[in-house]
Amino acid sequence: RGPACRCRPASASPPRPIARVAAGVPLDEVREALLAVEIPADIADQIRAGYEKLGADVPVAVRSSATAEDLPFASFAGQQDTFLNVVGIDSVLDAVRRCWASLWTDRAYAYRESNGIDHAAVELAVVVQRMVDAEVAGVLFTANPVTGRRREAVIDANAGLGETVVSGSVNPDHFVVDTASARILQRRLGDKKIAIRSVAGGGTQEVSLDSAEPCLSDKQILALAALGDRVERHYGSPQDTEWAIDAAGTLWLTQARPITTLYPVPDSPSNDGKGRRAYLCVSVAQGLYRPITPMGMASFRLIASGGRRMFGLPVTDALAGPAFFSDAGQRVYVDATVIVRSRLGRFIVPRIFDVMEARTAAAMRSLFDDPDMSVRPGAFRAARHIMKLALRMGFPFRLTEAMVRPAAADRRLDGVGQRLLAIAALPGEHDSRTRLDHVIKALPAIPTMLPKALPVPLAGFIMLAFARRLLGSGEGLETVLRGLPHNVTTEMDLELWRVAGELRGVDLSSGEIPSPVQRFLDRYGHRAVAEIDLGMPRWSDDPAHILGVLANYLRLDDADAAPDAQFRRGAAEAEAMIQSLSRKAGGVRGRLVRFALGRTRRLAGLRETPKFFLIQFLAEIRRQLQHVGADLAAADRIARTEDVFFLSLMECREALDGKDFRKIVAGRHESYERELRRRQVPQMILSDGTDPEAIAAPPADGDLVGTAASTGHITGIARVVLDPVGAHLEPGEILVAPSTDPGWTPLFLTAGGLVMEMGGANSHGAVVAREYGIPAVVGVPNATRRIATGDEITIDGAAGTVTLLPAADRTPPPAPATASGR
Repeated sequence: RGPACRCRPASASPPRPIARVAAGVPLDEVREALLAVEIPADIADQIRAGYEKLGADVPVAVRSSATAEDLPFASFAGQQDTFLNVVGIDSVLDAVRRCWASLWTDRAYAYRESNGIDHAAVELAVVVQRMVDAEVAGVLFTANPVTGRRREAVIDANAGLGETVVSGSVNPDHFVVDTASARILQRRLGDKKIAIRSVAGGGTQEVSLDSAEPCLSDKQILALAALGDRVERHYGSPQDTEWAIDAAGTLWLTQARPITTLYPVPDSPSNDGKGRRAYLCVSVAQGLYRPITPMGMASFRLIASGGRRMFGLPVTDALAGPAFFSDAGQRVYVDATVIVRSRLGRFIVPRIFDVMEARTAAAMRSLFDDPDMSVRPGAFRAARHIMKLALRMGFPFRLTEAMVRPAAADRRLDGVGQRLLAIAALPGEHDSRTRLDHVIKALPAIPTMLPKALPVPLAGFIMLAFARRLLGSGEGLETVLRGLPHNVTTEMDLELWRVAGELRGVDLSSGEIPSPVQRFLDRYGHRAVAEIDLGMPRWSDDPAHILGVLANYLRLDDADAAPDAQFRRGAAEAEAMIQSLSRKAGGVRGRLVRFALGRTRRLAGLRETPKFFLIQFLAEIRRQLQHVGADLAAADRIARTEDVFFLSLMECREALDGKDFRKIVAGRHESYERELRRRQVPQMILSDGTDPEAIAAPPADGDLVGTAASTGHITGIARVVLDPVGAHLEPGEILVAPSTDPGWTPLFLTAGGLVMEMGGANSHGAVVAREYGIPAVVGVPNATRRIATGDEITIDGAAGTVTLLPAADRTPPPAPATASGR
């Protein structure tokens, strides 16, 4: 291997690429300016000396190695240039200069932009390696980059130099190896139509191939897997490597970089090495794709400990959380292995997810045939724990009361919320240690609310299921769920619409909060996007999102499309459908149908109430922690008050004792920002890194298929929104989002339709879409990547399909979207 030369391209001459790019000079002109600059004499001399040590006119590979390459979150693979079979010092010097200039290729510039990397901070070195005249070469991943499975080597190989494999210009031979057992699991031979060979005197040429034989023997395949295992152990993480085998059969490792696309494996105490474990992402199940702040994660650990205590189970360290709790990629995961291995768990839990988050249900069922997840004894012991708790908390009584005396159940539910808020409150003035101790004492109380609050809305859905059984089908029942009363999220959205009506003609850009907006914040300011995360600012902290939503509302001038009008129409249609269904059933059966569906409408809207109480509770806890943060910032333990949410509860204690966390918090902010850019979060993941959804059968070409969530058929312009804060949604556009929680729902009021990557028929987005009569399809894999803003799409809310219209079939420029069956 020859010397590595390091240089900032900007320092070699006056052109200064950063200044030229900032001035709008095209990147190709920037590269030409760099290529016109001579290499500084001292560096050129070092290159000559290093090259001469290799021998006379030795063929070398000249390749780039930038400081922004091989980062934990971005590999930069192939973004800068590589030159193969370079012969002669003049050619080497020219290749070095071209490598430096390739820091400013369009692809490298765009890659840095998309990963938030400062162009001015990037430096590029050039590595000069003795050329391996490969008989066969390719790429080896030490973990499966598609399924995520660790210690499963994936090899792509072709005759000649590895450039054909790296560039994707050939269909290579493909092999998969279980590294631990040294078994070849899969072999798929490519057509291998071309190869690139070295040419005597320098350069390469493309040659045609016609071979049906594999280019690697089984011995070579296993040797490659073993080499990859050594490399991974050396670097301590899965690696993306390039390799070559020369004419003598010697195996060469030519490059290694971390695989940056793998999702982290949950680091859980429950992973005891006795077979694989299955982890469920609670964040995604709650409609939250974005990462959780450290304080949010700490609160979930403490809440989970409270849940364990509620079941009468021991808790070793409440702040650390129970053994089943884990985090990965700054998202919350729980060990669901016991559920998957239990007959009772298999029967109940996937059915719950069928209506909450359908893709999670499918991922869980895909594990049922996995030998590591085979059914084990012990399920009924867990069932006994649950039954005892349900009886102790009065669950059956509360369920029955809700069906028979809903008004009394309402009052009881309100009492649960009031008691929970009383636990969160800490009136008066207190020092930070007292406030922190109060937070740690209060958070474990949250799980005790659930058995007392959930029976009321659950009774509504039991009545719905009873009506479905009486009717013999579900036809018409979705209409019954439109315009549900007593839904606090819908009430919030409609109140915001009324506020918009009061603001017509008011300048929202003045910076002042108009009194109608302040009235709304007084009632709902505790809410937020990603509101289950204690670290997320509430609307009362930053009302910019609400002001932006109001600006969107003010663009809607069609009275018939107004959300309150839609809601009233939905409620009237629901009542009419109840009458129709009861007449159709007739007699006693019809009266039972009318009663059951009446109770459904009376109770089902209350499904949002327990979460409303939870968010009120968290807002009060957040307020206490803001006091702690203010004291820590004043003492220079953190940089600003809000940084307290990038500490754990234990670290808050350490900071109050005098530890400076400013550098640690700064690093966590950077890590959090990187995780915000992650687009793929597994609903379930195994302890070996496998994403069950990734190994499922691929979807058929054509329509995007998800779960039917709200009937209706609409064709309109798509608006892809990854973060609702500051989002601009024209009236009638179809909202395409990764997932939603109640903080998103104000956008629904002007949306023509909804497409979500996550969710089920009873997820937040689906429920609100039905209430507003908006056609919706949820659980559509990769919707935000397969659909772009401005695309014209058709969604069929009854069939659960989304069709991306070809450009030739699109209607001329965007008129407002039209819908039927709303």
